[in-house]
Amino acid sequence: MMKIAMLGRSEGNGHPYSWSAIINGEYNEELMKQVPFPVIYQYLSAQPKENLGIEGARVTHIWAEDMEEARRIAQTSCIEHVVAQPEDVLGQVDAVIIGEDVGSRHLALAESFIQAGLPIFIDKPLTDNKEDLEVFSNYFQEGRPILSSSCYRYAQELQRAKAEDEPQFVCGLMNKSWEKYGIHAVEGLYQLMGTGVHQVTNLGTKEENVVHLKYKDGRQAVLNVIGGAQQANYQLIGKNTRTISPADSFNMFKSQLADFVNFIHARCYPYPPQETLEMCKVIIAGIESRELGGKPILISEI
Repeated sequence: MMKIAMLGRSEGNGHPYSWSAIINGEYNEELMKQVPFPVIYQYLSAQPKENLGIEGARVTHIWAEDMEEARRIAQTSCIEHVVAQPEDVLGQVDAVIIGEDVGSRHLALAESFIQAGLPIFIDKPLTDNKEDLEVFSNYFQEGRPILSSSCYRYAQELQRAKAEDEPQFVCGLMNKSWEKYGIHAVEGLYQLMGTGVHQVTNLGTKEENVVHLKYKDGRQAVLNVIGGAQQANYQLIGKNTRTISPADSFNMFKSQLADFVNFIHARCYPYPPQETLEMCKVIIAGIESRELGGKPILISEI
């Protein structure tokens, strides 16, 4: 049984609760109902019990900056050990998940485990700044076992759309912030149009990001990341014009976590690290463009 540590919990993000329950295959129903993210209980309780759990793995340790919350997560998602410091799990687990989504904090939290050689999954985005991206890029070149993705990589609705059509233009809508949720929009786009973004221009504001992406081959896309948006979707224009709204959170998360468990065993990247790095460059370019009043930023400059 692979032992996994779940580390970190950021405001507005309930992944340590849900991901631990999905991996462990169990949770305290009454406590999960009280978690301040009602959607988690909704999609967990909608699943037959046999759908929960990932064979060969268990979240055994939890750390969060707020120890009381770490204890709540442990009780809610059936985690045996609460630790006072992240490094306390060294020597106790086989792998680590960084379960918080503030990209600027990821390298500092992950570095001791990367140096120790532990496989690590880092919640999206891997990072949101050039300095840390360079460090992560060097770690990938060294073959360090690091994964990071958005669950939108695993959206079956997007995979089917790609198989049925070759969209020439995509307009995406995502909620919350570009810094945290722009990566959802970008990774979903990449499932439809692939890699190869050449230029990024953010014509919006911090609350209402309107991001134009130009591909090397001339194709274009627009990603709107709006704080108050209610439902994420993608409008596809190709042979057909249609709107797709990925909605199966449980299966997206389970597929994402199962990929990491397989990675722990096989040490074979399920998707190229270069894709992860390019998507981070798109996020960073979107931030820089916005801060520069809508100046186009070339990905090659990141």
